[in-house]
Formats: sequence, C-alpha cells, structure tokens
Amino acid sequence: MLLCGLAAALSACGEPAPRKTGGAGTARPGDRVVAVSSVPEGSGVLVDMPGNAQLLVVQPRSGEFRAFNPACPHVGSMVNPPARGVITCPLHGSTFDASTGAVRKGPAESGLAEVAVVRSGDDVVLG
Repeated sequence: MLLCGLAAALSACGEPAPRKTGGAGTARPGDRVVAVSSVPEGSGVLVDMPGNAQLLVVQPRSGEFRAFNPACPHVGSMVNPPARGVITCPLHGSTFDASTGAVRKGPAESGLAEVAVVRSGDDVVLG
C-alpha cells in the first residue's frame, strides 16, 4: 500500500528530468566551456553544456586542458570525474586514463572520445 501511494505521489510531480547526453551539445567552436580556475590540476569536472549535454574537462598538468565526452563507450553511462588519475564508470567499472581518456580496464573496449578545447585567457573554450 505504501508503494502505491509513493508511486502516485511521484507521478504527480511531472516528468523526470531528461537524461544528460555526452558531448558539446549545441555549443560551437569558441564557446566558453568552463573557467580555468574551476578545473583542479590533476583532476577534472563535469560541465553542463547547452542542449542537455555534458563534457568532462580535465587538467592533467598545470595549464594543460583536455575534454572528453563522458559517455562510457560500453553502454553510454556517464563517467565520474577523475580521482587519482583514473576516470571510472560507475555502472560497470570501466576505467580510463585521466590524461588521455584511453581505456585501462573494461568492459569498455575503447577510450573516451576527445572533444577539442583550448585555453583562452581565463576560460576553456571549444576548439
């Protein structure tokens, strides 16, 4: 009985938020992605992009910025930002190198797709 009430209450809240997709969405080259100061050195951040998309922006070494489509090539689940140099997919445990996006451990058989970015002043922008 409690579950039925909960289901009815949740359905009254409307549609669930659409699932994010990986990539630049509707952004174009030159569009701002994130402030340089928001990307920790040796780590990275997931950034919301226009068009309900996300990018994973990393700073492997001071001043070096790279971006990846955070959709795991195995089944499309969004990966987590890197920890200790490793990007992990929470769904099935695939791991990727935080500097290159290369697959380290499957079930994914390929690495994360890189998205061109460049530093422009205090921002990282699409390349």
